[in-house]
Amino acid sequence: MVLQVNDLSDVVQATILPEEASLSNADMFKEEMITLIAGGTKLIILSFENVNYIDSSFLGSLVVALKYAMPRKVDIYLVALKPDVKNLLTLIRMDKVFKIFKDYKQAMETIN
Repeated sequence: MVLQVNDLSDVVQATILPEEASLSNADMFKEEMITLIAGGTKLIILSFENVNYIDSSFLGSLVVALKYAMPRKVDIYLVALKPDVKNLLTLIRMDKVFKIFKDYKQAMETIN
């Protein structure tokens, strides 16, 4: 299990548990995200609070999850990114693809 999930009706709060989001857990992450998306939620708020390192294979799984979510009208918000992870996402322009927030509270404020 890569994600710890808290289901709040139309919103799912999911926290990535490993400190290293890498090849070793990318496939499991992708499967868990697809399962959440297929479950009928409208928004997944994905917390990176534990993640100190992210590699290209994990980023690829994140993009696959987004591509699966888009035709199903499911949004994926990213929260609690550590500076190194946020800088990487900005560098590769993923900040233009995902909505990024400081924390769950800030993300939830945008939907109310």
